[in-house]
Amino acid sequence: MELRVLKYFLTVAKEGSITRAANSLHLTQPTLTRQLQNLERELNHKLLIRGKYKVMLTKEGMILKKRAEDIVEMVQKTESEFQTISGAICGDVYIGGGESDSMKYVTAVIKEIQSKFPDIKFHIYSGNAEDVMEKLDKGLLDFGLLIHPVDFSKYNNITLPEKDLWGILICKDHPLAQKTFVTLEDLEHFPLIVSRQMLPKYSKESGFLNWFGDKYNSLNIVATYNLVYNAGIMVKTGVGVAITLDKLADTSSNLCFRPLYPKLESGVDFVWKKEQLFSPAAKLFLDKFKSNF
Repeated sequence: MELRVLKYFLTVAKEGSITRAANSLHLTQPTLTRQLQNLERELNHKLLIRGKYKVMLTKEGMILKKRAEDIVEMVQKTESEFQTISGAICGDVYIGGGESDSMKYVTAVIKEIQSKFPDIKFHIYSGNAEDVMEKLDKGLLDFGLLIHPVDFSKYNNITLPEKDLWGILICKDHPLAQKTFVTLEDLEHFPLIVSRQMLPKYSKESGFLNWFGDKYNSLNIVATYNLVYNAGIMVKTGVGVAITLDKLADTSSNLCFRPLYPKLESGVDFVWKKEQLFSPAAKLFLDKFKSNF
C-alpha cells in the first residue's frame, strides 16, 4: 500500500467524484481509476460505490479513510520533526484538548515561546477526552489537556491549579435563570442536554454518578454533545437545558450560566505519553510548561 495511492483515495473521498479528484490531482481519469482498482485488489475489499453522479464509500472504505488520514498525518508530522533536527528550534507542536478554561495556561506558554521562537507553529485540536487520547496514543498529538476522569497509566501529567465548575446553560428568560444555583430536584423538571462526559461509560470516576445518585437514570436526557458551541444552539432553539462547564459559552447575549448545588467540579491535567520522543520544539514547550507549573 503506497502513501501516494492513499492520498489519491482520500482525494476521491473528499471530492465524491473520480472526475473531480482526477482534475485536482492532475491525473487522467483512467489512471486514477486503475490505481483505485489496484488498491481494492490489494486489500481484497470493495472501497467505493460508483454512482452515476457521485462516488460513495463502502463500510470498508470508511475504515480505510480513517486509517489513511492517520497515516498521512503521521507522515507529515514525522517529516516536520526531521526538518527541525539539524538546526534552529522551529517546527510544529500539536496539542489536543477538551473545552476548558484551563486552556489559558497552555496558550500563555504558547505566547511566551512565540515571542522568542517565531518559527515554531502550534496546532490545537479540539475534541472530547476519547478523541484526544486516541490521537495521543497514535502519536498524532504531542500533548493533551484532559478533564477528569483520566486513566494516567499511559501518561505523564501535570495537574493544573484550577478546577472547572459544572452548571447549566439556559436562556435568560428560562424559569431557572431566576435562581442563584440549581439543584438536582430543579433539573428533574426539564429536558436535559448533557456532555458525553456525563454518560456512565465516561463518568464512573468523575463524581457525576455520585452527584446524581440513583436519580440519574430517571432524568429526561434528550440530547448529548461533545463541544459546547452546538449545545448553546440547542439551548437557544429550546431543545433543553445544557449541563456544561463554566466560562465556555458566550453569555453576553441571551444565554446565562447557573452553577450546580452542591458544587460539582472537575480537575484538569496536562498530559503526554510516557516514553514519548519529542521534537526540539515540543521539548522546549514541555520544559517551559514544567517550569511554569
